[in-house]
Amino acid sequence: MNRGRYRCLVDPGTPGERFVTAMRARELGRKGVVVGDRVALVGDVSGDPDTLARIVRVEPRQSALRRTADDNDPYERIIVANADQLVIVTALADPEPRPRLIDRQLVAAYDAGMDPLLCLTKADLADAGPLVAEYAPLGVPYAVTRRGEDGELRRDDLDELRRHLAGRTSVLVGHSGVGKSTLVNALVPDAERAVSDVNAVTGRGRHTSSSAIALELPGGGWIIDTPGVRSFGLAHVDPEHVVNAFEDLAEGAAERCPPHCDHLSEGCGLDGWVADGHASRARLDSLRRVLASREGEPE
Repeated sequence: MNRGRYRCLVDPGTPGERFVTAMRARELGRKGVVVGDRVALVGDVSGDPDTLARIVRVEPRQSALRRTADDNDPYERIIVANADQLVIVTALADPEPRPRLIDRQLVAAYDAGMDPLLCLTKADLADAGPLVAEYAPLGVPYAVTRRGEDGELRRDDLDELRRHLAGRTSVLVGHSGVGKSTLVNALVPDAERAVSDVNAVTGRGRHTSSSAIALELPGGGWIIDTPGVRSFGLAHVDPEHVVNAFEDLAEGAAERCPPHCDHLSEGCGLDGWVADGHASRARLDSLRRVLASREGEPE
């Protein structure tokens, strides 16, 4: 969106595929339109210069990535709609990884019904092994990138990341300075996303992406770049949505947990489920760490 104008792709995958500029119609009331929404248009949908259509309906969303400003904020914000993969971008150094923020973004992915993917950048500065091991019990797939001697991201790393992204609609999230814009520019050469430096003292970078934007990948699929975030509020998340992402534990929660169990307190049936050999203790401990990230202030 730019000043109340939306760029809409019409008839995708056909010879008539084109971009149309549209504005939100009054009849939508206060209903918002976000990146990824499928909408109905009326008016001039030719896509010719200086033409303007109207968005009169937002179709039901298949998924919605949501966050709140903090854990006490009752107002949730939809960031992206209809994506199927959340790519959590974190640097292995400069700035240091923030596992608690990663955990919270995983919760947001599970709540939205999206598949998570860890993208670990700057592996030329630090070993990816410890962080990979930390999330192994959750079964979260990952990709690792590093710079070569020429200062550019290594081609084989990018090829591996492209395999995870091919044919999917993926949302990139991560705090400033982790290398999101560098990744986007490497994956979509004409994206021209601004790249920031990281402050050597604070480990913080400037927010170089000011709004979410969808970009088509040359090999098929889409990536949606989002502004860097320092927190990820989860006031809206139901713990059951998170547990349901893990089939081996969800069955135990349904059979043995009391109503409205938070899976963190005494009396949770998952302890007995694990003791009976239906799932591993490491997996339950990791799940509980992720659930616990909903409590208290974001990192």
